Amino acid sequence: MKTVEIGALGEKLAAKFLKKNGYKILAKNVHISHNEIDVIAKNKEFIVFVEIKTRSTDELLQTDFGTPASAVTQGKQKRTVSAARGYLSTSKYSKLQPRFDVIEVYLHKDTHNILKINHIINAFGA
Repeated sequence: MKTVEIGALGEKLAAKFLKKNGYKILAKNVHISHNEIDVIAKNKEFIVFVEIKTRSTDELLQTDFGTPASAVTQGKQKRTVSAARGYLSTSKYSKLQPRFDVIEVYLHKDTHNILKINHIINAFGA
């Protein structure tokens, strides 16, 4: 499976995870000012901007590239916050409190089955 396919599978699984945990998915793969937000969801009083990172790994969750969340650099955080501001400026959900989450998806390197999904709530802020 190619890296792009693994990422797309991780995004699909993360959205399913969010729905299962009471979130309403508002949008996926939103492009704003040359930036992308993987998932925008709503949960009670929050509008949640979610960055999803997926890694193929073994059963011990050992990867060659560190944890998925470690790939959400300060630069990526700034771009996500900027895109979120743009989204909120035209959204009917602008009254909700924004929150920035990261979801790590760990897939088995051979079978691509889910080994673990880690939802990091309020992973970074504006």
